[in-house]
Amino acid sequence: MIEIWYAVLTFMLIMFLVLEGFDVGAGMLQYLVGKTEEERRTIIAAIGPLWSWHEVWLVGFGGTLLLAFPKILAVSFSGFYLALFLLLWVLVLRGVSIEISGHITDPLWRTAWHTVFVASNALIAILVGAALGNVVRGVSLNADGTFALAFFTNFSPRGNVGILDWFTVTVAVFTLATAAAHGANGLARKTEGPVRDRSLRLAGRLWKIVLVLLVVVTIESWVVRPQLFSGMIHQPFGWLGLACIAGGIIAVFTGLQSQRESRAFFGSSVFIAGLMIAGAAGVFPVMLYSTLVPEYSLSAYQNAAAGRGLAIALVWWPVALVLALGYFRFISRHYSGKVKPLEDTQRPY
Repeated sequence: MIEIWYAVLTFMLIMFLVLEGFDVGAGMLQYLVGKTEEERRTIIAAIGPLWSWHEVWLVGFGGTLLLAFPKILAVSFSGFYLALFLLLWVLVLRGVSIEISGHITDPLWRTAWHTVFVASNALIAILVGAALGNVVRGVSLNADGTFALAFFTNFSPRGNVGILDWFTVTVAVFTLATAAAHGANGLARKTEGPVRDRSLRLAGRLWKIVLVLLVVVTIESWVVRPQLFSGMIHQPFGWLGLACIAGGIIAVFTGLQSQRESRAFFGSSVFIAGLMIAGAAGVFPVMLYSTLVPEYSLSAYQNAAAGRGLAIALVWWPVALVLALGYFRFISRHYSGKVKPLEDTQRPY
C-alpha cells in the first residue's frame, strides 16, 4: 500500500515537471527565440492555454502527500518555509505577467512585463531544482524530526546545511538548463517560421549542455549520497528510470537531427520522467534524509497515514485520475497544432 502511494506521488510530480517544465522553459527563452513583439506574443500563445492547468498537478501532489504521508508534509512545509514562499511569489509574478502584458500596447509596459515573465520562469526552474537537490542531499533533521533551513550556512552538503550549497546549486543549474532545452523542443513543435527555426537551433546547443551537466550532477550525487545509486540498481523502477533517461536522450538528438519536433519533445519528456523515476527509486524508502545523523531520517514506512485511510483513498483516486486525464486529453486536442500570434490586448486563452 505504501509503495503504491509513493508511486502515485512520483507520477504526479513527473506530470508537473514535464508539463510545467515546457511552460517554464519556453518562457525563459522568450527573448532568445522571439526577436519582435509579435514573436514574443507567439511564445505566450504557445503556453497560454494550459499554463494554469499544469500547475494543478503541483497542488495535487501536495494534497496526495497530505493524504498519504501527513508528517512528511508537515515537516517539509515548516522546514522549507522560506523556499516555498519564494516559489509562491514567482509563480504569482509569472501568472500576472502572462495575464496583463498585452493589456496595454505601450512598449515600456510590455518590455517590463516580458522581463518579469522571463525572470520569474528562470527563478521557478532554479527553485524547483534546488528543492530536488535538497531531497537528494538531505536536510538537517534533528532528533525531534524537524528542521529549518537558511539560504546557506557553510556551503557544504553535510552537517548543518542550508537550502543552497555547491551540490544544490549544481542541481538547480542542471534543472534550469533541462527546462530550457525542454521548452525549446516544445516551442519548435508548437510554432512555425523564425521562432521554430531559432528554437531548433537553440535546442541542439542546450541539450549538449544538459548532457555535460548530467555527468557533473551524477558524479556529485555519488559523492554527496552514494547510497542513492545502490538503492537505484536494486529497484526494478530504478532500471526503468535509467532506460527512460537513455531512450529519451536518443529520441531528443535523433528528433532534432531529423527536425522531427514531436519526437524531440517526446524524448525530452521521457528524459525528465526517467530522472524522477530513477531518483525516486534511489531514495526510497527514505523521504527526508538527515545530514546530521542518518538515524534521524524520515522514511515512508514509518510516517505513512493509517492503512485503512490509504485503502479507502485508493477507491476514489483512480476515478479522479481518469477524469483528470480525460479532461487533459480533451483540452490538449483542442489546443493542438501550431499557434498563431496574439493580437493586441488579447488574452492567452
